[in-house]
Amino acid sequence: MLLSACAGPQSALDPAGPAASAIATTWWLMFGTATAVWTIVMGLLLLAMRRGRGMAPVAGRKLIVIGGVLVPTVLLAALLVYGTRTSDRVTGRGSDVDLVVRVTARQWQWQFDYLDGDGATIASTFDRLVLPSGQMVEFRVGSRDVIHSFWIPRLGGKMDAIPGRENVIRLRADQPGPMRGQCAEFCGLDHATMAFDVVVLDPDELPAWLRANAGVAADGNAQ
Repeated sequence: MLLSACAGPQSALDPAGPAASAIATTWWLMFGTATAVWTIVMGLLLLAMRRGRGMAPVAGRKLIVIGGVLVPTVLLAALLVYGTRTSDRVTGRGSDVDLVVRVTARQWQWQFDYLDGDGATIASTFDRLVLPSGQMVEFRVGSRDVIHSFWIPRLGGKMDAIPGRENVIRLRADQPGPMRGQCAEFCGLDHATMAFDVVVLDPDELPAWLRANAGVAADGNAQ
């Protein structure tokens, strides 16, 4: 019953792409490591309570050095190395890009502009993001008013949408859904409405979809 809460359209522990998978694996690794350390500490605490003052001073010093210095250093160093090596998968850096989408956040709506090779907009949607399955998409994230945060939990991490600045994140959807994105940073009274649906299409269906949405007006009416 507890594990069933890890799934759903907005669960970071139910990954649908390589970036989210790397994040979820790191989370489970840290959770398992923390659980193991907590169990060991509780065991040592019970052992100390049973022995009372019977533990020799030399043994106590060894326990402090090993448990308080060596073990935390090794564990934290290992997690640092693992997290650093995982960062490329999380950001998509170094991956070939198949599609570029400009993301514009504003109170209280998301606008997605699909760009061609020259950076011109060929289609637009509002509060509904359409992605090709199995292809790397580069998101160029910005804002028209306050700071927002672009986040699709099943695909990857968060990226701030800052007025006057363009931040870049690359994500890939390997599963059809369902998925939901949202603003992950409080941006005003209607922050809770800053959500959008994510639809994953077969790559062969994307050109026809782009043509069908080429004439969407900038009035918030998505197809």
